Amino acid sequence: MTGDTVKLEESWKAALGGEFEKGYMKALKAFLKSEYAAGKTVFPAGSEYFSALDLTPVEKTKVVVIGQDPYHGPGQAHGLSFSVKPGIKVPPSLVNIFKEQAEDLGISQPNSGFLVPWAEQGVLMLNAVLTVQAHNAGSHQGKGWESFTDAIVDVLNREREGLVFMLWGSYAQKKGAKIDRNKHLVLAGPHPSPLSAYRGFFGCRHFSKANEYLAANGQTPITWQLPPLS
Repeated sequence: MTGDTVKLEESWKAALGGEFEKGYMKALKAFLKSEYAAGKTVFPAGSEYFSALDLTPVEKTKVVVIGQDPYHGPGQAHGLSFSVKPGIKVPPSLVNIFKEQAEDLGISQPNSGFLVPWAEQGVLMLNAVLTVQAHNAGSHQGKGWESFTDAIVDVLNREREGLVFMLWGSYAQKKGAKIDRNKHLVLAGPHPSPLSAYRGFFGCRHFSKANEYLAANGQTPITWQLPPLS
């Protein structure tokens, strides 16, 4: 996993290539190799570590949704925060996201938690940590991914203008603390998990606020209504 060999969308590779030569990334690579060598199952698959970046190039990014770490159950994680693969039961936090969208935008709740259509429109669904051991939540925190995803946020903060950052919960808000509020819209609120959604996530209207901001800045709003999956 070096800047020359990593498979990554070209605009992100240009912006982040230097990160792969740093000590923290070399240590992270060694840690992941040791996990696989020990026979541990890691989610998502290696080919999906960077799916969020591959689907949402630097210049096409409009909205950034920051999550914590991947789902740790079989078949769930595929590289986008909050998203699950088709056919997988929609997790509780995403159920609450859909509820807020229905109330905020008057759209119907989808039959799938597969969020790739958002990513393809410019919604970067970024987890702070990009891997996890199966059935062991948070197991890859503190291994180096946080530095890499800090670099992603920094690139967007510096090189782009008029982005919307959705920071739900204290963890995401801490990660987005350095975002320039004069250049970007920062929408902060409680996490959509069942433990905290009733403390102000419901009723936050972040999705309509994001679209209003994008439109006011000459950008096409996001179509949040997901197409039905058969």
